[in-house]
Amino acid sequence: MEVFGLVVPAGIVIFPISYICGDVLTEVYGYRQARRVIWLGFFCNLIAVVAIWLGQVLPAASFWDGQAAYERILGYTPRLLVASFLAYLVGEFANSFVLAKMKIVTNGRWLWTRTIGSTLVGQGLDSVVFTTLAFVGTIPMAGLASAIMTQWLAKSAYEAAVTPLTYGVVNFLKRKEGLDVYDYDTRFNPLLIGE
Repeated sequence: MEVFGLVVPAGIVIFPISYICGDVLTEVYGYRQARRVIWLGFFCNLIAVVAIWLGQVLPAASFWDGQAAYERILGYTPRLLVASFLAYLVGEFANSFVLAKMKIVTNGRWLWTRTIGSTLVGQGLDSVVFTTLAFVGTIPMAGLASAIMTQWLAKSAYEAAVTPLTYGVVNFLKRKEGLDVYDYDTRFNPLLIGE
């Protein structure tokens, strides 16, 4: 799709919401809880991919004539899946880590700098990892760099545009839950799921 003359994937409409949710989770509940949700999101995505794959490999009903279209639309290539999964994990964990550390440095002030700053890092890494792994060797390097920059800027602008909404949700949850976690003693290893 095209937005203000820039070609961006349609996923740009919905995907940045995961970073906004990550910001809210980390800001209110801390990195430990965000880490659990990131892994939960990863495993839900994995389950969905397996279910879609099963829909391709299991025999279709005798009357079904849309199998080729189903496979063409939903048939993921392994390269795209690996790129997507790795980009999600790298970007989400970086986003949560940066926000948690910035919260300590700013003593909980200037939420907008934390949400936008962490998104710049997380979405930047996500865009670099996904676009590079998914498309290197298939498009010219200049096109690859342009795609990375376009996605990164569009996703980051999205975050900045909804910052007032993020403020409202964060303030509501902090009041409602009576929580405002600071990650002073948190071990930031993304693999420590049970901690």
